[in-house]
Amino acid sequence: MNWIIQHTDKLDFHTDLKALLKPILSEIESFKWLISDFQFISDKTLPIHHEKDFFDLTSKEFNEILNSNTQLIWGVLSGFSENEQISFDENNLPFADGNDLIWKNGNFQVPNSTIEIIAFDSSYTIIKFKDKNLSDKFKPYFDEAIELEKFQ
Repeated sequence: MNWIIQHTDKLDFHTDLKALLKPILSEIESFKWLISDFQFISDKTLPIHHEKDFFDLTSKEFNEILNSNTQLIWGVLSGFSENEQISFDENNLPFADGNDLIWKNGNFQVPNSTIEIIAFDSSYTIIKFKDKNLSDKFKPYFDEAIELEKFQ
């Protein structure tokens, strides 16, 4: 399932990853992550290398972001199970701004990712799941989330 959150009291701001991922944290604690098209504000130094247009993070590095007060303004986060290889084209990185494909159901910018989170200008958070079990745990907590295909 693919969800979009526009208005919620459960997030202090878009996109607050720790609050957003709360209902599925135990299931994704060992995931690896690819982050691209990234703009953020944080209360501390993060394990992000600014000399690149993308960052791949171990689960430990991703936890540092989760445990900080970091607001994602723009960005695409692709999550991979610990056994999945992070595989992507460095010349065709995932992006949010100006990408009409992010609004399409089932479109994952990194095809072998399990989760895709899109921070859209601090106004919307889009989260896409390939794993129905993760989606089924996410949606009851964020009952205000709208199916992406129904969002107008």
